[in-house]
Amino acid sequence: MGKRQLRQEEIRRIVREERIRTQHDLVQRLTKFGYKCTQATISRDVTEMGLKKLSEGVYVLGEDLHLQRMIAELVLRVVHTNNLVLVKTTPGTAQGVAAALDAADLEDILGSIAGDDTILAITADEGAASRLQDHIDKFRGV
Repeated sequence: MGKRQLRQEEIRRIVREERIRTQHDLVQRLTKFGYKCTQATISRDVTEMGLKKLSEGVYVLGEDLHLQRMIAELVLRVVHTNNLVLVKTTPGTAQGVAAALDAADLEDILGSIAGDDTILAITADEGAASRLQDHIDKFRGV
């Protein structure tokens, strides 16, 4: 895998896990993880990867926009305990939100089940559950 591809995979991870507001913030985070890059390089990566900014000013991956819209409109709250994440949605929408979560192929989710207004997502450990809750909260604008 080339340097650019490795850097873009790291950008994907950072954007999914953190609230990145500027390209400068992204350069700083990448530098912390050992990548040497300029704002111009990151600008090209942002364009190439199709990163978008939410109305809250946070970068999101283009492929996560559908998930973000569903979560922002339909998820009421999210909590986790140990390796389990409970997502409460508006009535009748849990299965659609769960399908969007599955389609996003988030690495922290091992599997999920959905009822009418509740999703139970199973992760490998408590750290993954916390990251998933943060990710969903980010999309909720919390």
